[in-house]
Amino acid sequence: MKRLLIMAVLGAVAVTAAPACSAQSTAPPLSSSASSTPGSSGAHSGLSAVAHGTFNEGWAMSFLPGTDHLLISERVGALQLRNQTTGEVTEISGVPAVHHRGQAGMHDVIPGPTFAEDGTIYLSWVRPHSQGAQGVVGRGRLDMETHSLEDLEVIWEQTPASGDGHFALRLLIQGEHLFVTSGDRQAFDPAQENDTNLGSVLRLTLDGRPAPGNPWGNEQWTMGHRNPLGIAADSEGRIWVSEMGPRGGDELNLLVAGDNYGWPEASMGTHYDGTHIPDHTPGDGFHAPAAWWVPAISPGNLLIDTRTDTAYLGGLSGERIVSVRLGEPAEVLEEWRAGARIRALAQAPDGTIWVLEDGAGGRLLEWRPEVPEVTAP
Repeated sequence: MKRLLIMAVLGAVAVTAAPACSAQSTAPPLSSSASSTPGSSGAHSGLSAVAHGTFNEGWAMSFLPGTDHLLISERVGALQLRNQTTGEVTEISGVPAVHHRGQAGMHDVIPGPTFAEDGTIYLSWVRPHSQGAQGVVGRGRLDMETHSLEDLEVIWEQTPASGDGHFALRLLIQGEHLFVTSGDRQAFDPAQENDTNLGSVLRLTLDGRPAPGNPWGNEQWTMGHRNPLGIAADSEGRIWVSEMGPRGGDELNLLVAGDNYGWPEASMGTHYDGTHIPDHTPGDGFHAPAAWWVPAISPGNLLIDTRTDTAYLGGLSGERIVSVRLGEPAEVLEEWRAGARIRALAQAPDGTIWVLEDGAGGRLLEWRPEVPEVTAP
């Protein structure tokens, strides 16, 4: 029987404060690097937030350095620029055509490290391919005066495959490296292979080439991933990914270069047809999750507040936001019912967290969670 980390808590959305209730749940120890029980104790309450308009299948968003603007991608194939002072939203011209079907479309968007000087941004999307569909990453220049994307070039290509699921395609820049999450495209086995870039997290140079020093001599940094839809770095520079499991078994993982995270050989969930998957167990050769969720919350994103190293995961099927104290094992702190599928989270320069709901007409919300106290060691 699969083990329980988080008990599902169902409730209605709140854009005003909702009464808090408390819940307790515990989990057996499970981590390749720790044996203590990852406690999960926190208040469950409604998400009290301020709404700021709606977007059409919003997927990702980033605050742009040196400006008062928020850049939002819509899976239908658009980039929207929101002036945070006036609330005005302008659609960006010059974006690439996308393959919009299933989970495919326009995906992530982040500013480059030189954005303040030259407007460089990185974005990911899915395009049609003779073998089905293909995720790609591009680099271009956002002209803030003409609201246009200029000089866009594709710098990385995902191995093409049939079907329209499990692209992942989340982006993170750390120093001179670009990290890209690449899903297994619902094909399972590629996640355990080194001759494909599926089911992996990739470490590239900023122009999209395999970074020197990668553990297998190619572009892979880690392997054994299913559908990692969130990636973020903590205050120490460690990189974490949130990952959708099969039926249950969603994961939060600390990335270690060269490690294998088990999919599809090990998981805390089961296949959708009920077929058993071996649990992560000590000594199985796989890096076990720092936290996992059964029943599933379907984490579609990951935000880390580096002031406190608190992670926030937005749940799609779970329709909630979960806060986690990072570590191996990680500790779930609190949950907020959202009453809607949560697609993206982004933190403003003032610390405010902005929340983007999934689907057509998904709302953009401004949220100010209470920052947990940090206890000195």
